[in-house]
Amino acid sequence: MSAPCRPVHNAGMTHPDIQAQVLRAQDYRRERWRNGLGWTREILHWPATGDWDVRLSIAEVESQSTFSRFDGIERELVLLEGNGMRLRFEGEPTRELAPPHGRCRFAGERDVTGIPCDGPTRDFNLMWRRSAYSAELLHRPLAGSMLFRMEPGRTWLLFVLAGLMHFADEDGLPAPGLHDTVVLAGVPGRRFLLQGAGELLAIRLDAAV
Repeated sequence: MSAPCRPVHNAGMTHPDIQAQVLRAQDYRRERWRNGLGWTREILHWPATGDWDVRLSIAEVESQSTFSRFDGIERELVLLEGNGMRLRFEGEPTRELAPPHGRCRFAGERDVTGIPCDGPTRDFNLMWRRSAYSAELLHRPLAGSMLFRMEPGRTWLLFVLAGLMHFADEDGLPAPGLHDTVVLAGVPGRRFLLQGAGELLAIRLDAAV
C-alpha cells in the first residue's frame, strides 16, 4: 500500500496546501527516536521537508527512556495503551499518565524521562512550533453527531480512540477506523459533519498571524 500524501503548510498563513483527508493507521511510518532510545510511528508532519511546525506520532516506550529535546516546540502526550507512565522532570514533581487516557503538556526544551509503570506503553504525541501555531487538544466522546466549521487559519486533526463513525456523504471523506487520523481543512465556512458513536482526540490548530 502506498504511503499517504503528506500536506505542506507555510507558517503564519492560511492552509491552501493542507487537504481534508483520512490517514490510515497501517500507513504510519515507524522510525527511531531522534536520540535512538525508542520507536515512534509517525502520523504526519508539516511541512514535509525541512524543519516541521506540526508533528503527530505514536511513541512506543518499553523501558525507562530519556525523551528527545525539541527547542521551540510545545508537546502534549496522551496515554493510548498500557498501565501508565511516569514523567520525571528535573527539579519538579513527577507527573503520571494514568489509564485510560492520562495526558500531560510540557515544553520540548525540558529534560524529561519516561518511566513505564508496569510494562510497555503506547502514547499519542502532539508537537507544534510555538512561533507557527497555537494548539488545543480535546478528549471528546461522540454520541450522535459532531460538527466542525472551518475558520481562517484553522485546521482540525481527529484521532480515533474507539467506536464506529462516518462523515456525511457531502463531505467526501471515507469512514475513519481505529487509530486513523482525520485532517479537516478547507475554505472558511466549510463544514464537516461526523456521525456515529465512539471516542476521539480532537486537535484545534490555529496558524500564528
